[in-house]
Amino acid sequence: MNGNVTREGITADLESMARVGIGGVLLFNVAGSHGTDIPAGPVDYLSDEWLDLVKYTASEADRLGIEMGLHNCAGWATTGGPWIKPEDGMQQLVSAEMTLWGNRLVVQRLPHPEVFEGFYRDIAVYAIPGNMDTGYRVHQWEPKTGQRGGRAGRQPDLSPVPEGSAIAADAIIDLSQYVNEEGVLEWDAPPGSWTILRLGYTPKGNTNQPAAESGRGLEIDKLRRETLDLHWREGIQTVLDHLGPLVGKSFHIIHLDSYEAGLHHWTPRMRQEFEKRRGYDPTPYLLALTGRLIEDPATTERFLWDFRRTISDLFSENYYGYYADLCHEKGMHFLNE
Repeated sequence: MNGNVTREGITADLESMARVGIGGVLLFNVAGSHGTDIPAGPVDYLSDEWLDLVKYTASEADRLGIEMGLHNCAGWATTGGPWIKPEDGMQQLVSAEMTLWGNRLVVQRLPHPEVFEGFYRDIAVYAIPGNMDTGYRVHQWEPKTGQRGGRAGRQPDLSPVPEGSAIAADAIIDLSQYVNEEGVLEWDAPPGSWTILRLGYTPKGNTNQPAAESGRGLEIDKLRRETLDLHWREGIQTVLDHLGPLVGKSFHIIHLDSYEAGLHHWTPRMRQEFEKRRGYDPTPYLLALTGRLIEDPATTERFLWDFRRTISDLFSENYYGYYADLCHEKGMHFLNE
């Protein structure tokens, strides 16, 4: 309870559990939540004293014949800590756009999308013919692109749309190669009006909750394995090393509790992972992630379905599935709510 822990309290709790026949315990490290406030105690998460107390807990559990597991980070939601850097955290799609006239050499600094946690990377820069960019947006496009929560509103909708609502895929020009590191576009623009759209990603900034300050940090990007490797190395392996031979004995569970970290919009290798799983290059359709209708409703809805399916596959394989693999390699069980 926010660092308020003693050996005497640990023994009292476990002996009470053993007396009434409770056979196992999951150790959580939580602070205040839902309007409660627990004054901070003296034991910081992952400090030497904290590690010694976890080892003492496992030793006492072993003495009493009780199984023991540990929630995978501070709090009960979900997977993160102060060792996670912005580039390793959950990423969200952001965009910025402007209008310009062509029939000339354009040298123009592009507007910058929003930046959170001091980290941003471009995905692509596109030019859309102004007469095609009518402002029409796909119905329920935010949930369909994974940018807003709720289970409703994601079913494909093939209803007729107003004439002229769609943007022809072959009319979109990928300008990414003409933009330098400072975000300056240099492009010999064809005649006419053009919407220039800069699409990128930046951290969402979600943190593990309700965690003590010493254990709180960014939630990992759960769509790639190297971020879970980082969390395992810094947040879990440290504990396992300290417990030694108790791992796989009384201590044999890593637990993930309630998933409250929010939605994933992007991961650095999204385009490659999409093409590998779905069998086509998503690049011509990425503007659909801003709600625009590309080609026709069937084409756009197919892409958005495939995009969500790719997020789901990566989440399953690189987070829950991979977490189970890491636990099994250490002779432990993986448990999740």
